[in-house]
Order: sequence, then C-alpha cells, then structure tokens
Amino acid sequence: MNPISMDGAETRRSRPSRRGPRWAPMLLRRVIQIVALALVVGTLSFAMARSLPGDVATRIAAGRYGYDLVSQAAADQVRAELALDRAWPLALLDWWRQTATLDLGESLVTGEPVWHELTSHLGATLTLTGAALALGLLLGVPLGMLSAQRPGGLLDRLLTAATLLVRAMPPFLIAVLLMMAMAVHLGMLPVAGAHQRDGWLLPSLTLALPLAAGIARVTAQALRSAMALPSHHFARTKGLSDRQALIRHAARHAGLPLLAYVGVQAVVLAEGAVVVESLFAWPGIGHALVHAVFGRDVPMIQGAALCMGVLFIVFNLIVDSLQLMLDPRRSHGEVR
Repeated sequence: MNPISMDGAETRRSRPSRRGPRWAPMLLRRVIQIVALALVVGTLSFAMARSLPGDVATRIAAGRYGYDLVSQAAADQVRAELALDRAWPLALLDWWRQTATLDLGESLVTGEPVWHELTSHLGATLTLTGAALALGLLLGVPLGMLSAQRPGGLLDRLLTAATLLVRAMPPFLIAVLLMMAMAVHLGMLPVAGAHQRDGWLLPSLTLALPLAAGIARVTAQALRSAMALPSHHFARTKGLSDRQALIRHAARHAGLPLLAYVGVQAVVLAEGAVVVESLFAWPGIGHALVHAVFGRDVPMIQGAALCMGVLFIVFNLIVDSLQLMLDPRRSHGEVR
C-alpha cells in the first residue's frame, strides 16, 4: 500500500471530530445555569416573601381556613406549627439543603409536597404555552411570507403598524379587549375557565398575538435578505417560479433567524403567562405563583419561580439543539 495514502488515512482518523464535542459544552452550560438559577431564584423569592407587609402566619392561616375564619389563635397555631419565628438564615440554609436533594418541601397552605402541587399546574402551563406558540407561528409566518413578496406594499405597511401597536400593548389589556369582543359582545368563547371546551383559546390568543406580530416581521425581513442572495437568483434562472424559489430556497435561509427569535420570545411567554393565567383563571404555574404570593406560601413561591426559570432554560436548550442540527456551520464549530 502507498505510504502516503496510509499517512493520509491515519491523519484523517486521528483528526478529532468537531461535531460531537459541540454538544457537551452546551449541555454543561445549561446545567450550570439551572444550578445558579436555583440558588438565585430561591434566595430572592425567600427575601421577597419575608419583606412583604403583613403577618405571615395570619396570611397562611387565611389561605388554609379562609379570611372569615382567621383568628389570632389560628395564626399563633400556624406560627408555632411552621416555626415561622425561626431566624431567616437558618430557614434559607434549610431550603438550600432541601433543594440540593431535589426536595422543594411542602406547601405551607395545603400541606402537600411542592413537587406534587407543581406537577398538577405544569401541564396546564405547557398546554397554554404550546397553543400560543402554535397560533403565533400559524398567524405570523404566512403574513411574513406575503409581506416579503411585496416590500412597501399595503400589507407590509399594515403589518408594520399592527406590529408596533400589538407589541406596545401590555398582556392584560389584550386580554380584556379579547374578553369584551369575543366573549361579552359576540358570545363566541367562554370568558374564563380551564374546564370549558374552548377555554384555552382566549388566553392562548392573548399570548399569541404579540408573538405573531413579531414573527411576521422577523419572517419578512429574513425572507427579503434570503431573496437577495445569489442562490435565490440562481434558482430563478433554473425556471422556478417566485413561490417555488421562496419555499425551496429562501425559506430555508430564513428558518434560522426565525428559530432564534422564537427562542428569545420564550421569556415573553413566561412573563405573560403569570398575568394571563390569573386573568383567565387558568390553573398553570403563573396562577399558582400569584396565589402563593398572596398566601405567603414561601416553598410554593420558590418552587413555582424555579420551575418557570427551568422551563425557560430547557426551551432555550431545545432551540440551541435545533440550530445546531439545522446550521452545519454551528455543528462543525465554524460559527462561534
């Protein structure tokens, strides 16, 4: 055998593959982020709950028995039962120890394990977030594609104005407007309630409309940039129609910026879910967090806030993984 060929083959075999190791640092970063998040969110939640005005024992007793049945004796009983007079550094250290063993403690109001309480709310939040994301893509991507084909046209100008308007409106205002229009005046959908057949639609639309407006603008801009590439013009010279070249070539280039934007907007969905779930009585993590704050249920506050933060990190991990798979430059380490 030719020695040069053997040397070349040995060099290729000994050359380290850069495809595999790209995943390990990304996973390690996310794990470190989750650990840091647990410490920061738990500590801030603990400090926030301790700094709120009012007697903690009275609030917890009200959450257990109702405000009409709360007495000083009931508050004193709760204070002694939960050792609420214990020094806060000891209570915080105890929570850190429990979190290190994946034990979030028990709810001060219901007495149920926090993990059990969060599990019952997590499915509702994931359902609402997934529906909002699907509606945002279904509304935003087609509008962006139509706008990209006619830059400066009527649809493009209307889309720009609608994007500025919807993105500037807070989620609670969008929720109230949808309630008034779709539920009160038209009677098409229930105002609130997770047990209604179409109860998911109004809260999902509340989260989806700002997301769809942003997706439409990002899609339009990304498609225009892709349509200016030489590869797109070459596809047109091969006889492809505008629609065929748009779908087969430009859409592939526009997928990565759109995916990155959707990943960033996950935090918007997480923030909006706290308000939207409370307005529509949707039994998700945000709804549980609000009730825990009112009831001074510190373990539930810490667990719910931690769960929302972990969801955001996991969602970003999924987006990063999809970008590694879709962009060969990132998977081979060419893009830093």
